[in-house]
Amino acid sequence: MVLPGLGGSEILIVALIIMVLFGAKKLPELARSLGRSKGEFEKGKADFEPESGSKSRVELEKAAKELGIDAEGKTDEELKNLIKDSL
Repeated sequence: MVLPGLGGSEILIVALIIMVLFGAKKLPELARSLGRSKGEFEKGKADFEPESGSKSRVELEKAAKELGIDAEGKTDEELKNLIKDSL
């Protein structure tokens, strides 16, 4: 992701400053820790987002039950087809 308002020369200057501050030996470690932090952030973010798939699964199972269809062990696609066929 390129920051808006920063050209190629500004990014190069920022990269050189980071290299001077942290040193060439610390840069790979810094990059790894930033990657891990981003991964942890994404995991946490995913935990708080509602799972839209589970809601539709519950609705499919409810419709199948009303039509007398056993939903146990069937995929969402199979349930959709069975419900469509029974209507």
